[in-house]
Amino acid sequence: MIRHLSFPNIIEHNAPFTSVVMDDRYAFVAGVVAADFPAGRAVLGNAGDETHEVMSVINLILDECGLDLSDVVRVDVHLADLDDFDAMNDVYATFFSPGRYPARTCVQSEKLFGGSLVEITCVARLRS
Repeated sequence: MIRHLSFPNIIEHNAPFTSVVMDDRYAFVAGVVAADFPAGRAVLGNAGDETHEVMSVINLILDECGLDLSDVVRVDVHLADLDDFDAMNDVYATFFSPGRYPARTCVQSEKLFGGSLVEITCVARLRS
């Protein structure tokens, strides 16, 4: 069974996507940017600050699904500029236990929503 979940108390948007789609094994979390969702605009900062905000929102979303960051098996990071990799990576690493990092891809994306520097999406494995 596939479930489509939205969390207006965490992410409110009018765009044609679902915040999380879950099947019987995985939760697929849509891309998250540091944003004021009701206003429909990015909350811009430096890459480290944006990464902290994005990972905090992802953690809240996973919590609503009965999961946490230790359940994340795959992450895709989009950076507006790969020169921000170290700043993103330093903050990102603090959200996981050392040696228990999910598989990850990090790419440069020319333009992100509202001029954001960081967008992150992930897949979490549901608990048995």
